[in-house]
Amino acid sequence: MELQRLQHQIDELKAASVVPAGDSSIIPAGASQYICTPDKSCGELDPAKPPYPTTKITGFFQADAVWFDQSPANQFAVGGGVPAMGDVQDGADFRRTRLAAVGKVWENIDYMIEFDFAFPGRPSFMDVWLDINDVDGANNLRIGQFRTPFGMDGQTSVKELTFMERALPAAFLPFRQIGAMYYGTNEDDSATWALAGFRYPTDTFGGNVGDNGGFGMATRITKVLGDCKEGHGLFHLGGGYSFVDPANDLVQYQNQPEVFVGETGGAAQVPAGVPSNVPPFVNTGLIPTDNVNLFNVELAAAQGSFYAQSEAFYTVVNQNVGDTLTFSGAYAHAGYFLTGEKRVYNRKNGVFGRVKPNSNFGDCGGTGAWEIAGRWSYIDLNDENIQGSRLNDLTAGLNWYLNPYTKFQWNYIHAMLDSPLNGDSSADIFAMRAQVDF
Repeated sequence: MELQRLQHQIDELKAASVVPAGDSSIIPAGASQYICTPDKSCGELDPAKPPYPTTKITGFFQADAVWFDQSPANQFAVGGGVPAMGDVQDGADFRRTRLAAVGKVWENIDYMIEFDFAFPGRPSFMDVWLDINDVDGANNLRIGQFRTPFGMDGQTSVKELTFMERALPAAFLPFRQIGAMYYGTNEDDSATWALAGFRYPTDTFGGNVGDNGGFGMATRITKVLGDCKEGHGLFHLGGGYSFVDPANDLVQYQNQPEVFVGETGGAAQVPAGVPSNVPPFVNTGLIPTDNVNLFNVELAAAQGSFYAQSEAFYTVVNQNVGDTLTFSGAYAHAGYFLTGEKRVYNRKNGVFGRVKPNSNFGDCGGTGAWEIAGRWSYIDLNDENIQGSRLNDLTAGLNWYLNPYTKFQWNYIHAMLDSPLNGDSSADIFAMRAQVDF
């Protein structure tokens, strides 16, 4: 009798779980998932899928310490003729401290809301967007603020960079702007494409106003050759183009020597007469501009524990008054894992991705992953009436990945500055970082 009673209860539960197609009046409160037939009619509830929306909290921080050794000529050049203002101070700082919420509001709608609490203007908007998946086959549509699709270095997450900072030509990137992007991959994810339109320039809170211009576009295409799974050889090709018409009719390109540290707690807390952060070593100043055309090419390769990556950039600035300007930049870097790991290639985004140690530190005597790397990078901001200087950096790096979510980085940078006004000079920089993400 007891078995018959239990079987009767099971039969009743099964019957209650079936919803007649099109009859939403008997759907339990709070339920939002249906099994849809090919003709788009919905019926049985799908208990395997969670109700929407879903939310996951993610974040990371990067704590840096930096030491500088500059020649007197370098202090003079960086300070614009005032050595004290070019005397870059040693220091420590949180380079980035971010929190984000990611998830889905429906099966085909993703979202991300990310803020940085270490960036100037803190807290500042980072990635704040919604994605509509599979709007046209396998292609997606992103709306909000995001990294515009231009450059391999620019599309690589800061959590997964080989060095502490992106290479010098990152100064040219339109980077995060507010707009819309259409992107996708081919069937086997060996090619990626993206096209974005956006307002320009966007502030740290995703805003832009202006009737005279104030828009831009960027596009990137990549193709990978070879089998990039299980560490077999691969060869990556890519290219991009961007056009911007700034709302304020001004552009400015500048960069530090691939390291940042500063204090924004107030002038009274900074030693008198010295800069409170790393001043730019190269700087065009504000340029009255009609529009800018930006081009780049990408090359990358990997074989076993070795990988390499390089890009070249060419920027054409059409001044309001005066000759057309051309600026350029390039970099090349290579890395090798002493402990046998392989740099994973992210086929969906066309970049190198997260490092996963063969043995995590602390697991049965595991040592984590150890990586050595070297980079040359260059940027030239001299042309016609603009003399923004030329900078070459040589960087040696050592990375220790304790596990996929914790790493330490050490960078030695030799910066060689060529200033048309103040001559040649150099600086030696040692920097280290602790990073954890979740």
